[in-house]
Formats: sequence, structure tokens, C-alpha cells
Amino acid sequence: MAGRSIMGLFKEVDEAVEAADKLIENGMDDFEVLTGSPYPEGAFGEKVANHRLYVWPLVGAALGFSIAILVTAGTQLAYPVVTGGKPILALPPMFIIAYEGTMLGAILSTIIGVIFESRLPRAKMGLYDPRITEGYIGLVVVAPDGEEERVDALFKAANAADVKLEPLSA
Repeated sequence: MAGRSIMGLFKEVDEAVEAADKLIENGMDDFEVLTGSPYPEGAFGEKVANHRLYVWPLVGAALGFSIAILVTAGTQLAYPVVTGGKPILALPPMFIIAYEGTMLGAILSTIIGVIFESRLPRAKMGLYDPRITEGYIGLVVVAPDGEEERVDALFKAANAADVKLEPLSA
């Protein structure tokens, strides 16, 4: 769906909730809430974001464990040192290395997962107003082509302090 982003800036929470309700009533339920204060998820009626952060440490732990076992077993099999008839694969040291590899893989992949799930590598920042850090609440919606005036009217009907429209890209 192509369109331009529109941000309505609200001084009061009730006005922002009213605008969010009007957006939902008009079929525009995919909007983003920008606020400097913490509010519970879904307080404004926005869609709850799906996240898959739990998958990152599981995959990282499995990879770390597999690599640790591969390295320890592969090293012992590639350079066998037979001492006193003991087995070539010494399991107690392998368990220690496997544990450390599992933890290292889980921690590193969690850090990478947090970065990606937080959408930190953003190429385009989008609409923002510095008044959001002063207590204002911003609602950003991507209006379908030709619907910008209707969204602007919805925000103004909900007593928006300001309405910003994303500039046309060249």
C-alpha cells in the first residue's frame, strides 16, 4: 500500500485515544504511537507488534553448542593423543567447552536479535516532532493515496495540536 505518512500531535492522552478510535473506525488500524511516556501496549488501540526475540537465543545456543562440539571432537580426533588407554574423546572437558559455546552463542545472538527486533538499522527515520519528548503524543499513519485530507480532518476533529505531512519524495 503506497501512501504518505501523516502525524497528528496531541497534547492530551484522551485526544490521542479519540483520534486512534476514529482511525480504527475508518479502517486505518495500522498506525504507530510516538510518546515520551510509557503506556501499556494497546492503550491507544494500536496493533500489538509481533516480535520473535525468543527465537534468536535459541538458534544462537544451538549453533554455539554445535560449533563447540564440532571443535572439541574434531580437534581430539584430528590430533589423537592416547594416554594410558583412555578414550580419545574426553567427555568432561567437552561438556565445559560445550556449555561455554552454548552460552556465547545465545548471548551474541540475543544482542543481534535485540538490534534487529528494535528496528535500529533504519534507513529512513520517518516523521517525528521534538515536542514528543515534552509530553505530546504523536500518531503516525500511512494514508493511502488520496486519503491525506480525510486523515488530516480526522486528526483535527480529535483536537490535534499539529498535523504534519511527510514531504513528497523526489
